[in-house]
Amino acid sequence: MVGRYRRARRRRGNPNETIQNRIQPPSVALTIAGSDCSAGAGIQADLKTFTALGVYGLTAVTCIVAEVPRKVSRIEPLTATMVREQIKVLLKNFRVGAIKTGLLCSAEIVSAVAEAIQKNERKTARPISLVIDPVMIATSGDNLLGRGAVEAYKYKLFPLATLITPNLDEAALLLETTINDRRPMESAAKALAKKYRASILLKGGHLRGGKAIDLLFHHGKLTEFSAPFLRDVETHGTGCTYSAAITAGLASGLSLEQAIKRAKRFISESIARHFRWKSDSIEIDALNHSI
Repeated sequence: MVGRYRRARRRRGNPNETIQNRIQPPSVALTIAGSDCSAGAGIQADLKTFTALGVYGLTAVTCIVAEVPRKVSRIEPLTATMVREQIKVLLKNFRVGAIKTGLLCSAEIVSAVAEAIQKNERKTARPISLVIDPVMIATSGDNLLGRGAVEAYKYKLFPLATLITPNLDEAALLLETTINDRRPMESAAKALAKKYRASILLKGGHLRGGKAIDLLFHHGKLTEFSAPFLRDVETHGTGCTYSAAITAGLASGLSLEQAIKRAKRFISESIARHFRWKSDSIEIDALNHSI
């Protein structure tokens, strides 16, 4: 009896070690973006999304944005050196599974981000999935980028992308055209993928119709992701949340299609559960990131 008891103790081992072995570290994602003081977009929205989807979020801040939904008051960029240093120290000390970029403000910051990612890849020989949300124009219509930034995107950052997620206005700017229907939307997704040699998720939420349709052009195949279009809801930060949800999926090991499918469902549910309040007689909508 005593021998049987001792053998059982040896099999069980140290209870604390057993518990520790069962606890797996979470997947890690990095957002490189601006800080939105209203917390509806930017790194604040990204962190909420990462947390809701079970991913540990890191942040490299590119700029401070004084804004509320539908109004950008002021943008104060950090130095490119500081942005580069944040990325460097994070990639050195964390095993990052995926990266997303949001508002990068200036050509210098876009170039610094590209340089930091490339340098880490050369050093570690471990490519990291990169989702680029080319935040160029605010929902309010404000231009968010400094001179030369679009060119820096085109020639320095886009070539590193796993996925680029422009909305219709951004795609139109990149292609110097107009996109106002489904057919030109398909052509635009294919043209962007060919031009920048990356997968493209073209977000069609601004098109009229009963559905919010996004088109993925990936490995020569066009795939549609759609959800019911919710009218009379002017949410702030949907693009940030969507790309962050895709990044969380990639960091967790999902395929690109799986990550987008889950992200589309997540953003649609977040919009449906939005909350609203009034400020200075203006109604403001905010996403509900809880799941």
